[in-house]
Amino acid sequence: MRVLILSDIHANYEALHAVLDAAPEHDTVWNLGDIVGYGASPNEVIEGVRGLGSLFVRGNHDRACCGLSGLEDFNPIAGRAARWTQAVLSAGHTEWLREIPSGPIMSSDPHVTCSHGSLLDEDEYVMTVRDAWGPLQRTEARVNFFGHTHLQGGFATNGNEWFRLAPQYNSRNGSAQFRLALRDDGRYLINPGSVGQPRDGDWRAAFAVYDDTANVITYWRVPYDLETAQEKILNAGLPERLAFRLREGR
Repeated sequence: MRVLILSDIHANYEALHAVLDAAPEHDTVWNLGDIVGYGASPNEVIEGVRGLGSLFVRGNHDRACCGLSGLEDFNPIAGRAARWTQAVLSAGHTEWLREIPSGPIMSSDPHVTCSHGSLLDEDEYVMTVRDAWGPLQRTEARVNFFGHTHLQGGFATNGNEWFRLAPQYNSRNGSAQFRLALRDDGRYLINPGSVGQPRDGDWRAAFAVYDDTANVITYWRVPYDLETAQEKILNAGLPERLAFRLREGR
């Protein structure tokens, strides 16, 4: 089975469109959350992803933008974007967000889980090997997909050694792939990166493809219509920083 893994689209329709155009043939789609927030196309993005696969995990922005949680933990820019999103979301899309379950969720493969943040806490960021230690110690699943950090890569252990995974690309232009062969004796936390707001210094939309037959994760980066995404943010009256940071990949 080949699975397209998406995370942190953040209402960036242009990035989502580019990812779906570039993605290789796959059997299903798993979505790791934060479908909305920050970007200017929440209704269009929800409409675009609702029919893609059947596995969805809620993110903290999804939860806030549909009113399931408050904005106390959001910084002022994120809070302002969330309030704008609440105002423009259709009633049907708001209700759909409310129904997305929290992670971790077992996939159709009993050895694979999907979550937004840490396996131990959906709002916890997994940024370092130290952050990854607890989740990988406790999970019985071999491969665990997560998002939330907007950093493509992940972590792995064979029980004795611990590794940070960081895809390496030759350029920051055009489409690129990085292939990671999974070891039989390893356990993994895999972050496909952010479709709509990468923060690893690479502005291109990020995603991953999991091939359980070949035992391979392929990380992808693809360019998208950045200027249109930025223009929509500015025209919506959202904070300028949300538009400018897309170019920086930060």
